[in-house]
Amino acid sequence: MNSSFRIGVVGSGKGSNFVALADAIAAGKIPAEIAVVLSDVESAGILAHARDRKIPAQFIPPGKFRTKLDEEAERAFVSALQSAKVDLIVLAGFMRVLKGDFLRAFAGHIVNIHPSLLPSFPGLEAWKQALDHGVKVTGCTVHFVDAGVDAGPIIAQQTVPVFENDTPESLHRRIHAAEHELYPQCVVALARGEISVAGRRVIWKKSQTCSNPYIFT
Repeated sequence: MNSSFRIGVVGSGKGSNFVALADAIAAGKIPAEIAVVLSDVESAGILAHARDRKIPAQFIPPGKFRTKLDEEAERAFVSALQSAKVDLIVLAGFMRVLKGDFLRAFAGHIVNIHPSLLPSFPGLEAWKQALDHGVKVTGCTVHFVDAGVDAGPIIAQQTVPVFENDTPESLHRRIHAAEHELYPQCVVALARGEISVAGRRVIWKKSQTCSNPYIFT
């Protein structure tokens, strides 16, 4: 394992995508290490999962706003990630929009996974949006993070069929399963330096990371 590539994971919830990444690293599939896990929710499962794996984990109070970090919290997150000397920040269910100094401090080095085929259904409860809209196929998207909401350059996508008898819960479970496959594959490519960005186009170098590095089915 190449522990010189250091990942910081930031999340608000149960941490299932963190677990998928941590397990892939432990199995030697990702040439990296998770240097720190941060959360804006003190009781978040992601922190418990990190501590179970002896990975440094920290709760940072988010401040007075509901959908973003306040200035003090933003500085604390940036400081913790810089102190951990991370090369990549992986958002794993982080429920706040990143702005300002955070984005400037780590420009081009923050990725997120969203439970739809962007640019369709950005924002909250994307699986429910897809079901309500009546689409036949949805999925998940790994993308770079910019100042927009789920708007950064797309790294890769994986499709998930929508069945006639789906509920929001059943569709969400299958999208989660796809996320746990797609996110580690993208992080592998990032850790190996196999991804570059030209404007809004994300370019994968030829490798054995996956058979089709843009859309997974």
